[in-house]
Amino acid sequence: MVRRVRRKDSKVFVEVYLRAYKGLEEYSYTRKRDVKRYFSWLLSRDPEGFFLYELEGEALGFIASDSRWFSHFEEREIGEIHELFVDPLRRRMGIGSSLLRVSLRYLASKGRKEVGLWVGSENRIAKEFYSKMGFSEVGKWGIWTRMRKSL
Repeated sequence: MVRRVRRKDSKVFVEVYLRAYKGLEEYSYTRKRDVKRYFSWLLSRDPEGFFLYELEGEALGFIASDSRWFSHFEEREIGEIHELFVDPLRRRMGIGSSLLRVSLRYLASKGRKEVGLWVGSENRIAKEFYSKMGFSEVGKWGIWTRMRKSL
């Protein structure tokens, strides 16, 4: 089941985030206090666009979308996916796809015609996932690849 994130989900967000980014630390925060601050920032950006996938009360993945993002890359306001991750033991079960579909519907409901995101340039699995979901690579900046999708 997908539901909106609440402030009390902070602790489980930190736990799942750190597990999800194991081996991908160059693209993530590595200290609990930094991840907790990141959670607060994501929640402050667009609380209605921050979702959690849970099964029988267990948090399995998160997505943070932002309907009010001004992208300096595109030089206009677009929908933005700031974060998407799934517990490594629960990957390849459709959780990420479910979260992304909910997020895209949310952003479309807010009038967004385009959605962007940044993904680690060497994170082949994530890039392939986003490509399958209709995103295209549109640029690079440092260790990051910019991807975008029209809604």
